[in-house]
Amino acid sequence: MSKQFDVVVIGGGPGGYIAAIRAAQLGFNVACVDEWKNSKGGPALGGTCTNVGCIPSKALLQSSEHFEHAGHAFEDHGIKVENLSLDLARMLARKDAVVKQNNDGIVYLFKKNKIAFFHGRASFVKSTDAGYEIAVAGSADDTLVGKHVIVATGSNARPLPGAPFDEENILSNDGALRIGGVPKKLCLIGSGVIGLEMGSVWRRLGAEVTVLEALPTFLGAVDEQIAKEAKKAFDKQGLKIELGVKVGEIKSSKKGVSIAWTDAKGEAKTLDVDKLIVSIGRVPNTVGLQAEAVGLKLDERGAIEVDADCKTNLPNVWAIGDVVRGPMLAHKAEEEGVAVAERIAGQHGHVNFNTVPWVIYTSPEIAWVGQTEKQLKESGRAYKTGSFPFLANGRARALGDTTGLVKFIADAETDEILGVHMVGPQVSELISEAVVAMEFKASSEDIARICHAHPSLSEATKEAALAVEKRTLNF
Repeated sequence: MSKQFDVVVIGGGPGGYIAAIRAAQLGFNVACVDEWKNSKGGPALGGTCTNVGCIPSKALLQSSEHFEHAGHAFEDHGIKVENLSLDLARMLARKDAVVKQNNDGIVYLFKKNKIAFFHGRASFVKSTDAGYEIAVAGSADDTLVGKHVIVATGSNARPLPGAPFDEENILSNDGALRIGGVPKKLCLIGSGVIGLEMGSVWRRLGAEVTVLEALPTFLGAVDEQIAKEAKKAFDKQGLKIELGVKVGEIKSSKKGVSIAWTDAKGEAKTLDVDKLIVSIGRVPNTVGLQAEAVGLKLDERGAIEVDADCKTNLPNVWAIGDVVRGPMLAHKAEEEGVAVAERIAGQHGHVNFNTVPWVIYTSPEIAWVGQTEKQLKESGRAYKTGSFPFLANGRARALGDTTGLVKFIADAETDEILGVHMVGPQVSELISEAVVAMEFKASSEDIARICHAHPSLSEATKEAALAVEKRTLNF
């Protein structure tokens, strides 16, 4: 016998579980289906983000940063650490504990909001007068019927052709988080967010890391000035980044991985490493969804086609997050989840892609929102800029981390903030001020006139806004 719900959410990642909670808050009878399993075979809500993405990577980034500071930076603070050693097993166990805390937190939120959870793989069966019939294949098979269905099935790591993931030698983000011993030599193919973050973790812990990037420019989506500053910092740290390369044959054996590649000058080379992490992007996760059973339209990438409001080609079927167009970011998925739940309730959900922040959690951190100088030049819009280095910030000096800068881009006539770009300490936290300012159509002068606490890193934001009119006070 099928179980009837107002809203059935397929996927329990950031987009899915948030959509389910918001729909429940709005008075709907809600079910959420998710197939992710923990090491014991039980449910592990939170999707890629919680299980093998955002959360565990940040845990390892924090732990590895502590290790590096203890070995290299503490002495400057008058702290001597002798016989420093690494307990990698304990570090990984802490990471796993952080993941479980987040898994358990979502279970609690489902109970609090009276959301029915089904552990298994969901697929469309057919449309009915009551909605859409969905089969759940799990430890106990179920059949659900949802008047509305929200698909939030996320994405999977994209493998290299001819070099599938084995999660032993050739690793996706999943395997990269579970390496049992620090490799002597590590290669990453792809210098995006995942590549740089994972490269940073294992470099700090002692690996010799080489990053191979096909594109001729470093972090092409980032403002050029910020990207150059970041590259300079990574080079200084010993992260070897090769740009404009062509990757050839990859051979995996018990000894490790051998990568044939050609550098930007056309010179053929071979790199032998213990482990290879492939981070060349992600693909929408729609295999097994049985979209064809109800006529749900997919594009050539396998993504679900939606309009600006996340509506699919089917009435009352919605899709959000990595499985649709737009940036593959957890917080973007969350905002879409809230917006869709509110639209189902007849409200006007809102997502502004122009003010979605981006963050790379390396050291230095990189964060930005809005347009880059390159984008504005290409669009022909007149603009002005202002920047301020953390070298001149008192709090950064006290922290002992003065790498990087904050940069504002504003309209040349109206002074409206068009983009804010940062590289430096804790800029993942500082970027929110810029998001709020842009959402309210603020000018750089508005930020320049706001009192910021002293001493704080946020003063660099104020000073960069002042710099737009060439009137910084501390540089």
